[in-house]
Amino acid sequence: MEFTKVHGLGNDFIVIYGEPEIPADASALAVKLCNRYFGIGADGLVYILPSAKADFMMRIINSDGSEAEQCGNAIRCIAKYVYDNGYIGREEITIETIGAGVQKLHLMVQDGHVCKVRVDMGEPVLDGLSVPTTMELDSIVNQPIIVDGREFRITALSMGNPHCVIYVDDVDRLDLLAWGPKLEAYPLFPRKTNVEFVKVNSRIHMDMRVWERGAGPTLACGTGACATLVSSVLNGLTERCATISLAGGDLIIEWDETDNHVYMTGPAEVVYKGTIAT
Repeated sequence: MEFTKVHGLGNDFIVIYGEPEIPADASALAVKLCNRYFGIGADGLVYILPSAKADFMMRIINSDGSEAEQCGNAIRCIAKYVYDNGYIGREEITIETIGAGVQKLHLMVQDGHVCKVRVDMGEPVLDGLSVPTTMELDSIVNQPIIVDGREFRITALSMGNPHCVIYVDDVDRLDLLAWGPKLEAYPLFPRKTNVEFVKVNSRIHMDMRVWERGAGPTLACGTGACATLVSSVLNGLTERCATISLAGGDLIIEWDETDNHVYMTGPAEVVYKGTIAT
């Protein structure tokens, strides 16, 4: 089975193309292949599948074997893969996801290859039960919770997958390995959550570090960056368009007032291709 290793700002994926459907052993295969010592190494295993609703369908299996509903970095990687390999010739394409429906992408092409992708990530979901959380609130903004004796003020929302945004004074000094897993599995989140720690530098620039549900600390998270921008607007901290600096690089995120959709612009890069011995 052939694969391609692709990353979006260091958030890396093993991409498989050509399967008619996701295999029954996809979860076990992801755990095996994503292992950075005994496998290929990646944050997730991504299948590009046929779709009745869009040009392609994306299914993402995290490195722990769980399935993610959506991934902003993976969807950019898929866009680059299908265009650069000649599976589609248009610069406007659609990709179906299980958590956010069909998403529209604009491919920015240079010298015949995709260099950046602008993704319509859809509307943020703010209703507490729909995120999902256990709170019956229209929105969860700057809500205090206590975790192991420490108070965190969280803003929770969904970008096709659940997110918990927390503002801190210094993202690099926070103990991500200690607090990330505790917040991910906090009882408020029945399906667990991604966790973003954010420092606001100005009205148009933030630093973000992420603990991804099912993958742990990663260098970037596209849906997390989108959730961070929405959260920051809701908290009155930034404008509706800002640059978010992650450990792996920058994403430009915009929350459009006219259609309520969030737009993400960022790169994707191929690392190498290979064959999996099955």
